[in-house]
Amino acid sequence: MSRFSVVAFLLCFVFSVASCGFAQTRYEMEPINYSRATPTDKVYQFSQNLKNGTESLEWDNQHGYLKSLLSKLKVPVSSQALVFSKTSLQVSSITPSHPRALYFNDDIYIGWVQNGKVIEISAADSELGATFYTLSQEESKRPIVERETSRCLQCHGSSHTRGKPGHIVRSVFPTDTGLPQYNLGTHLIDVGTEYEKRFGGWYVTGTHGKLRHMGNSWLPKTTKTGMKRFDRDASELDVEKHANLESLDSLFDTSPYLTGHSDLVAQLVLQHQVHMHNVLTAAIFAGRQAAHDAVVMNEVLEREPGFESESTISRYTSAAERVVKALLFCDEVPLVDPVKGSSNFATDFEKQGPFDSKERSLRQLDLKGRLFRYPCSFLIYSDSFRTLPVGVKVRVVKRLNEVLLGEDTSDEFDHLAEADREAIKAILDETLETR
Repeated sequence: MSRFSVVAFLLCFVFSVASCGFAQTRYEMEPINYSRATPTDKVYQFSQNLKNGTESLEWDNQHGYLKSLLSKLKVPVSSQALVFSKTSLQVSSITPSHPRALYFNDDIYIGWVQNGKVIEISAADSELGATFYTLSQEESKRPIVERETSRCLQCHGSSHTRGKPGHIVRSVFPTDTGLPQYNLGTHLIDVGTEYEKRFGGWYVTGTHGKLRHMGNSWLPKTTKTGMKRFDRDASELDVEKHANLESLDSLFDTSPYLTGHSDLVAQLVLQHQVHMHNVLTAAIFAGRQAAHDAVVMNEVLEREPGFESESTISRYTSAAERVVKALLFCDEVPLVDPVKGSSNFATDFEKQGPFDSKERSLRQLDLKGRLFRYPCSFLIYSDSFRTLPVGVKVRVVKRLNEVLLGEDTSDEFDHLAEADREAIKAILDETLETR
């Protein structure tokens, strides 16, 4: 094959793979090698410590390993969110009277089901994106946290996550059994989703004024018009009956759970965090793949190592721009009424910092017109951001400076007042290590 033919073949492969069905398994190839690569996230590290005996877990008869696992991984109980839709691994055990409990911190998510066979765990890995694990809910002298790949990737590495291993927050129209009525549609949730489309299949505690959502409700067994169960209408979901609900005691028995809350503010933070993690994963993959492809092309074309073609620069720039927009909440839907949670989550979350010399933090909540007082994501401190591929990260930092210094005042950033930009810049200057 001539040198020209080799180049043409490589160009065709590199630039067409993302548009074909093969794209969804691209992460199983070089340079990602998702299932074969060794994770570096905190859950994997903990699993190795369990194996070698330097860590342990305590069992209790009501919750199995849940309490001990939350404590070991520093996941707060106040983050609890209760999901009653049948949209996870252990669907047969989930109903409106037995919802699944979710807990999270900045980079770990834990799912627990009453009488479930396993605790479901996922993490944000700085090279692999979302990683998945299970922990058997049978008492053992040496419990094992096992990595999951193909079973979880059926949903978490699909079109729901844009073909990358990612996390999902989804709103559905649930029936009285928790089964989603898929013919009515579903909504993948992020900060740009209208509030009236959120929380379908989720319990929500807290106040939200005249804001309405799909939580705390399910389609009735028989519709007002007498339609059959499989032919319902979305209008049958009563969004008024359980609005501004501060306790779930009237809906089901909450005593088996670590807390009776399914905090509204915790879920709003969760929705942003999941989206931000997925954007970072996409940037990590795009950056690693662009760098890998550049090495191949530079060798074939006998260019200097490290040469960046227009295509490589474009791929880095595109990934960086999506990160900047997500970090700065460019698509956030405003709050038309103040919101307030029902638990200690807001206090637990805000006190983590880091704080600048004026005691300001990116974790400070607003909850009146928007989610955060200073609209720049706290995940800018995460390992996933810190270890972004160099080609992406230098462009993210450059663009952030342009926006925060007022050099870019385009419409997509007009939600940031001058005071917002100045405050965010000052906080980052004192608290963020960009190397």
